[in-house]
Amino acid sequence: MLNIDPRSSKPIYEQIVDEIKANIVKGILKPGEKLPSVRELSKIITVNPNTVSKAYSELERQKVIDTVSGRGTFVSANYKPRDDDDRLNKIKSSIKDAIIEAYYIGLGKEDIIHIVDEAYKAMKGE
Repeated sequence: MLNIDPRSSKPIYEQIVDEIKANIVKGILKPGEKLPSVRELSKIITVNPNTVSKAYSELERQKVIDTVSGRGTFVSANYKPRDDDDRLNKIKSSIKDAIIEAYYIGLGKEDIIHIVDEAYKAMKGE
């Protein structure tokens, strides 16, 4: 379900957030679908339940998931993307860093556009 790399420099809770969002975009997780409980997911991916709880809290803050007391946690049925200037600036910064790295290994603009296009298709499951 989730591909978590404990050796990554990215915090595990952020990896969980990113993986769940990617699974929603790919259609693996559908709106209204029930997610594993914090304890279940922590056992599945062998991480501390507090880490999963932190990821679920962040996903809930972003309105990607909904928690219904006594029933569980579900993919939001009415998620609507929203403006978030801080996150947009973070994305722009990451893209800029990636372009600089690509330049230094000899990739041109068309190569970078092709890589982005392929990554977008893979994300959509095309």
